[in-house]
Amino acid sequence: MEKIVIIPTYNECENAEAIIRAVMALDGGFHVLIIDDGSPDGTADIVKRMMDEFPGKVFLEERKGKMGLGTAYIHGFKWCLQKGYVFIFEMDADFSHNPKDLIRLHEACAGGAGVSVGSRYVKGGALENWPADRIFLSKGASLYTRIITGMPVMDPTAGFVCYRKEVLENINFNAIRFIGYAFQIEMKFTAWKLGFTIKEVPITFIDRKLGASKMSKGIIKEGILGVLKLKWNSLKKDYLSQMRNKN
Repeated sequence: MEKIVIIPTYNECENAEAIIRAVMALDGGFHVLIIDDGSPDGTADIVKRMMDEFPGKVFLEERKGKMGLGTAYIHGFKWCLQKGYVFIFEMDADFSHNPKDLIRLHEACAGGAGVSVGSRYVKGGALENWPADRIFLSKGASLYTRIITGMPVMDPTAGFVCYRKEVLENINFNAIRFIGYAFQIEMKFTAWKLGFTIKEVPITFIDRKLGASKMSKGIIKEGILGVLKLKWNSLKKDYLSQMRNKN
């Protein structure tokens, strides 16, 4: 029991069973934790059926309503650390991330990286079925983030990530400020500032085929302003002390 994939869901009834089965089919003994934010479409009921089929391997945490991507992952991180998992993954439910790439993310962390990132923008990475405006926005956000923060990560907004438990144990989750688009940036930035190595693994990101995208203007705004705030806060003398978990 050392590898677990956290998958936040909201109205993913079209994808939930398939994504769980895809992870369960992998070699290496991956487990799955679904964090469902009160999906009215019955996503949680599907996951419960999967729990019966894969006892002790598929888990569900239900929340009352939409509380933000960042809070879902932090809820999952705390749950996984409490259960003793060593490698903790983030992945979308919609197959934009290929479950088979979990193996390569694990290899990167098992080989010494504190964080491994499924990256669209390193050599060998790619995007499929994305409209030109989404590509422009995503690449622009990545370049903007690198320029402002100085973080040496080509795909800082990526949501396909593996963390070693030591990284998450050292982060003060109460100090993570962002819950939307900027959450992924803040987590990587914090890990980097705390001295952990981040390795990018090239992936092909495929736009979702089923269900609706969760992207919104509010999420984009948080990303733009959040990066500036992140950089500003990091210049404060007590930044590292504030972000490091002291327990």
